[in-house]
Amino acid sequence: MKTVGITIKPVDERAHSLASELFAWLHKQGKQVVLADCLKDVDADSCIPLEDMPKQVDLMVVLGGDGTLLHTARRFIGSDTPILGINLGHLGFLTETPAGGMFDAVDQVLAGRGRIEQRFSLQAECFRDGKKMKEGYAVNDVVLQRNKNPRMIEFEMRVQEQFVFRLRANGLVLATPAGSTAYSLSAGGPIVHPRLSAISVVPVCPHTLSNRPIVVPADEVIELHIIQSAAQAALDLDGQEHMELLEGDCIRVEKDGSVSLVYLPGRNYYEVLRSKLHWVGQIEHAD
Repeated sequence: MKTVGITIKPVDERAHSLASELFAWLHKQGKQVVLADCLKDVDADSCIPLEDMPKQVDLMVVLGGDGTLLHTARRFIGSDTPILGINLGHLGFLTETPAGGMFDAVDQVLAGRGRIEQRFSLQAECFRDGKKMKEGYAVNDVVLQRNKNPRMIEFEMRVQEQFVFRLRANGLVLATPAGSTAYSLSAGGPIVHPRLSAISVVPVCPHTLSNRPIVVPADEVIELHIIQSAAQAALDLDGQEHMELLEGDCIRVEKDGSVSLVYLPGRNYYEVLRSKLHWVGQIEHAD
């Protein structure tokens, strides 16, 4: 790994400070370093747009929370470049490495001791009167929601052209395994192991007691048709990209390319769940 990219959480003084330290440290290791966010003490020649990073870096380091990593990861869909997240946020399901362990983590990854895990993404396309209006990508989730309107929306869902349900609700979450511990979990969805190729379908406040979250194969196409909406509905991608929708619009969601996240060796996914979600109960050891 000869070239390392760095991006940070915007308007975060701690992220700026750590990025400057990491920039200097990597140079001492003989690495070429490029930044997606220019720092006041770094030459502007070392700064390039985030969109250009996938073709120019061998390792991408993200200083921030899961939101910063998601913003970065969408630019790396289909790229083999590993992304290392340094957690400056809250829970940090994707950015697990604490800031205090940043130099050790980067050193291990550069030495080839990191473990790369693939996370698939979702592509969402919006059609109006049979014409594609917009498209976007998500690593965590695609969320159909009522937007600013306080009234429920009514919509149908089909999987592989097979009718699944017609529902009145505040919305619907379609989550990847990576996103199953985000909004999907808050809405009552299941936690899905990241190695599974599946999409969680989680209604948000459905106007019925019978609809429950389901999990469908990730290689099947999901279609949503907005039947009734008192005002503009919306489609949110990772909670960061927003598409406004009208009554009658159709949304097509399907599995897309992967992103490569890198973790330190010895990572235990179940330990991550226990610690991040504060599960009670400890293992009992026999005397």
